[in-house]
Amino acid sequence: MNRAVLSLMLILAADLAAAQSRPSTVNRPCSASRHDVIANGAIVLGTGGYTYDRFVRDRSFCQFDEIADPAWVPSRDTASCFVGYRCKSGRYDN
Repeated sequence: MNRAVLSLMLILAADLAAAQSRPSTVNRPCSASRHDVIANGAIVLGTGGYTYDRFVRDRSFCQFDEIADPAWVPSRDTASCFVGYRCKSGRYDN
């Protein structure tokens, strides 16, 4: 009996983990999305509909050959919310 209950609990936990969705910037205040980027360093956020992107706190979360490009997204309380940066391929000008 205990094995059956434990097995059921593990299956349900796996289903819940698979069903988690990424936070959507359009349903949250700007400050909440910005806080998530700062707290996690890098996070994938939904930006409306089926679109999403990876946002980073600073360039240290980008690949060595990428630059950090400022990113603004729509949010619940403002049309243009600065949440952090997107990593973009590019070269550095010396």
